[in-house]
Amino acid sequence: MKWRVAVDRAVAPLGLTHAQYALMASLHGMSRSGLRPSQRLLADHTGLEPLYVSKLARTLEAAGLVARTRDPKDPRAMQLSLTEQGRDVTRRAIKVVQGLLDQLLEPLGGQGGARTQQFTRELATLLDVPLGPDTDNPDTDNGNHNDKEQS
Repeated sequence: MKWRVAVDRAVAPLGLTHAQYALMASLHGMSRSGLRPSQRLLADHTGLEPLYVSKLARTLEAAGLVARTRDPKDPRAMQLSLTEQGRDVTRRAIKVVQGLLDQLLEPLGGQGGARTQQFTRELATLLDVPLGPDTDNPDTDNGNHNDKEQS
């Protein structure tokens, strides 16, 4: 939450929110790889809900930052691309967020530091753990989680 608030504050002067930044930065990266993603693909890439991506894309389109066009291969799908203004705003936002990241990681030796790289690997490992209902979760164990204490 602290990171999200920091990004929100940092990109606000550019007229963006954290979620809009995440969408535009992802779109920027995907387009640099030659992709013109659908809203669904961008939702999958960002981890945002498809309906939320659609809402964000419409807002960004109204601001002149994103273009939405029908996919010629699937008329139900909308493809997204950054406008020239959107590319400019995104490049500036990426620089601002990179500055925040430099600040955040300075105590670990900066973005290229060994401690940062280790932290990144450990965080990636934690983020790869599937989350969902766990049958071994003590809080959902029908009250039997204190068996040793109750014996």
